[in-house]
Amino acid sequence: MTKIVEPLIFELSSPGRVGAVLPELDVPPADIPAELCRADLPLPEVSEVDVVRHFVRLSRMNYGVDLGMYPLGSCTMKYNPKVNEVAARLPGFVYTHPYQPEDQVQGNLQLMWELQEMLKAISGFAGVSLQPAAGAHGELTGILIMRAYLCDQGETQRDTILIPDSAHGTNPASTSMAGFKVVEIKSDERGNVDLEHLKANLNDRVVGLMLTNPNTLGLFDEHVCEVSRLVHEAGGLMYGDGANMNAMLGIVKPADLGIDVMHFNLHKTFSTPHGGGGPGSGPVGVVEKLVPYLPGPIVDIQVVGEEEHAGHAHEGEEEMVEVFFRLVMPAKSIGRVKTFYGHFGVMIRAYTYIRMLGAEGMRRVAEDAVINANYLMAKIKKVYPLPYDRLCKHEFVVEGKLKDAPNVRALDISKRLIDYGVHPPTNYFPLIVPEALMIEPTETESLESLDHFADAMLRIAEEAKTNPELLHEAPHNTPVSRLDEVGAARNPILRWKPAE
Repeated sequence: MTKIVEPLIFELSSPGRVGAVLPELDVPPADIPAELCRADLPLPEVSEVDVVRHFVRLSRMNYGVDLGMYPLGSCTMKYNPKVNEVAARLPGFVYTHPYQPEDQVQGNLQLMWELQEMLKAISGFAGVSLQPAAGAHGELTGILIMRAYLCDQGETQRDTILIPDSAHGTNPASTSMAGFKVVEIKSDERGNVDLEHLKANLNDRVVGLMLTNPNTLGLFDEHVCEVSRLVHEAGGLMYGDGANMNAMLGIVKPADLGIDVMHFNLHKTFSTPHGGGGPGSGPVGVVEKLVPYLPGPIVDIQVVGEEEHAGHAHEGEEEMVEVFFRLVMPAKSIGRVKTFYGHFGVMIRAYTYIRMLGAEGMRRVAEDAVINANYLMAKIKKVYPLPYDRLCKHEFVVEGKLKDAPNVRALDISKRLIDYGVHPPTNYFPLIVPEALMIEPTETESLESLDHFADAMLRIAEEAKTNPELLHEAPHNTPVSRLDEVGAARNPILRWKPAE
């Protein structure tokens, strides 16, 4: 069937047609330099209704988490409470500037200090810096902290970081940017770090190990405490990739597992909308011995007049103690890693999210994320091969390679999902699973939503056997079908041009 495509706004242009009428000029006209005036600029001349319909039509072509499930494994694309946006737009936050004196932004600094304290309580770490701008930026920051600490200890020969093959792809990049070598550690048959391979690579040149836990297979490493012990005995440090913290909230603290430094993804676990490049925030938490090396400035609290007020309250009255929030630089700080103090708007959203849920709510987030993932995994694993068949956490990975449909690939399955009104999961990652489909339903999806996704996956598996061409040509109901992604990246078309 031939699609009827409505004309673009440029094609609706008609000389003399206007979409808005400007009021009469009530100020002296300004002289515009001739070089700024272009008579040949082909701006469309359209009516208001044409403009409105054009942009509404474009908005209906977009897919977002407010329209349906967005099961991107490792990305945690969950529903974002709109109250977070309200809080981030409060005038007292919106109209402040980081150059203002500390005494004028005490509310901002208090929020940052309380967020630091909440992240410390959630993770078990002794100190937190909110400065890193995103997850990978937090990784780099953590590696630089580890380097500074080991150099301070005279361990300058250490130049290697161990990274499991189930880690996030940014881990090796962060390691290389910090000037270290990468050694990959294999996974065992249950998806854990292979202890024997780890032992074979531990020596006095190892800076530490970067552990994503739960890993990109969605599995909690059953050997995590033993891995930490072995790395520490070799004189190294344990870096925790906290991108998947939403599976552990209120259940286990990374510091209790032997992790020395970890970044949080506020834009994943703590609900700031992300995708399309931002915004993000990747605070870093550390154990006591690494606190002096945190990037700064960080927010500290100063109690004013505590000694003066002590013992002077009347019976039945509380002690009157004033507090002042201030920015301080840790004693051996690695310095700034971000302009100003981090992405403040993301901090507000994360703070609001944590305060609304509280401790019990945080644990419920993790429990529901795990239940949803395991429910979905159980529904489709009889059809889609599951390489590591054990309890998963917030996500799981199946193979998009069906026994009775040898010519169908993971990409075909994902493209066909679009026809069912569902955004595809992450494809071809992690690399240790062939034709990987990495699925994360998150805690915010309902039973009905999970069933719809599972039913679509099962129907697509049947279609792959009976009519594989249907999948090869999918999607069928989108403005464009399959794109030449490599060609688009190498030869981008950055603007629309009318037909000659």
